[in-house]
Amino acid sequence: MPPASEIAFLGSGSMAAAMVDGLLAKKALSPASMACIGGSGTSAMKLSERTGVRLASSLEDLLGSADTLVVAFKPQHLSGADPRLAQLTVGRLVISVLAGKKLADLARVFPGARNIVRSMPNTPSRIGAGVTGWCARSSLGGGDRAVLDSLFGALGRQIELPEAQMDAFTAICGCGPAYVFEFAAALRDGALQMGFDAQASKMFAVETLLGAARLLAAQGVDPEVLRSEVTSPNGVTAAGLRRMADLGFRHMMRDAIRAAEARATELSL
Repeated sequence: MPPASEIAFLGSGSMAAAMVDGLLAKKALSPASMACIGGSGTSAMKLSERTGVRLASSLEDLLGSADTLVVAFKPQHLSGADPRLAQLTVGRLVISVLAGKKLADLARVFPGARNIVRSMPNTPSRIGAGVTGWCARSSLGGGDRAVLDSLFGALGRQIELPEAQMDAFTAICGCGPAYVFEFAAALRDGALQMGFDAQASKMFAVETLLGAARLLAAQGVDPEVLRSEVTSPNGVTAAGLRRMADLGFRHMMRDAIRAAEARATELSL
């Protein structure tokens, strides 16, 4: 008999792995209290081997002793989800991390769930530094609220939102780490073009972003305040910022966020 599983993961890609890693790092759950299953690939086996989370052999095995199911496969696969899930999730709490999939979409696949939560963690959850937005189909009971607090609390910060704001949250916080990583790559490439070696260039990018983010969090002021502190009139920083403004950096970021929000909306259709 496999160990009792409190939380089951249906899907084992990067988001499921980030959540498992965050829960284990904070010791919110033990490996024995989680189970996972994937599709036709090897991601579930690799996640199990790396973390000790139980690898389920079937949907029945996955959900046999699980009270909570985290749905973490690709959003476009929801419409073709196994019809057995309707019966297997009766009376269970279902938590979705599928971008763009509305509560109404989820309810069609999991009609007998005692409650359904639509959520969007981000990948820094892997180290307990994420932010998760979520909304629920109905008011959460005390036990289910405790499950969410334990799950999302281990991943970082959390915020309950109206469902109408979930696509926008996904575009900002769900996608946001990728925007930051792209900016880090641009800083690294700039250093490389200036003649620094690869190791130094990467270190410059990582430490500059890390230090700036820590300073912003510690000071608790608007980012423009700290930007002004490092910008002397007609100085070198001012020259760089003027170039960013000339190229429409903020407009580009707003457009990128709007494009991501639009795609999240498309995924719900």
